Amino acid sequence: MYYVKILSELIYTVDATSSFVFNIAAANTVHQQTIEENLTISPTIDSEWFQLNDFGSRGLRLKVEPCELSIQYSATVQLSPDIEQDKYINEVEHKSLPTSVLPFLNPSRYCESDRLGRLAWKEFGQLPSGYSRVVEICNWVNKHIDYVAGSTDASSSACDVLIQRAGVCRDFAHVSIALCRALGIPARYVSGYAVGLEPPDFHGFFEAYLGDRWYLFDATQMAPLSGLVRIGIGLDAATTSFANIVGQAKMQFIKVEATSADSDFPYNNGSPVSTA
Repeated sequence: MYYVKILSELIYTVDATSSFVFNIAAANTVHQQTIEENLTISPTIDSEWFQLNDFGSRGLRLKVEPCELSIQYSATVQLSPDIEQDKYINEVEHKSLPTSVLPFLNPSRYCESDRLGRLAWKEFGQLPSGYSRVVEICNWVNKHIDYVAGSTDASSSACDVLIQRAGVCRDFAHVSIALCRALGIPARYVSGYAVGLEPPDFHGFFEAYLGDRWYLFDATQMAPLSGLVRIGIGLDAATTSFANIVGQAKMQFIKVEATSADSDFPYNNGSPVSTA
């Protein structure tokens, strides 16, 4: 068990009456609990916390009149992950998968697994199945995709990224997810905070369903798996955006931080980690 302190600060210029839904709070799961948190909104506006989905994600909804809007959220999060010492974790046959997991085999807006079957089976079909195969997918994505800030936008899909061979964290996750699904491995997108990420920002990574649970993976290899704090879960980034806005507003400033609150923080990238 260990602790991570997280912070996000967002400033918008709001030009007309607008509705916001922020997805910036740490989710609460069996292995991740928010110990304390603080929210500051300026100017003072009525706000509503609500449950976004069945994965512990929480949304913050605001109605904002024209102004400069500032949101600051901070929290201390307790992580108590399951960390496996044995890396020989098997894939699950389709007929044995829980029904709740099946949707994460389907192609989605940013993860066109139905178009990547040939590539997936050519590159990874002959590898031993299980945890090690997902690790090899991450290594392949890391080797073949360059991390280039600003190289993609909200319309870029896994196939787009594979063509141009450049992207950011969400793109690394989308390509990995699509390749996993093409092989019959359920995979889902996770948004969150990441200890040690440079430059600090919201981070996109993913989980694959192996054995009897979801395991964390990060093809960027820019942060330790043990330092990932989940915010949202979805088929891809389309359902986990940190801000959804209906109206006229423009972001002016963003600051994101995640730091360990333990002197003996377990910087672990090698062992299988589950916090679902």
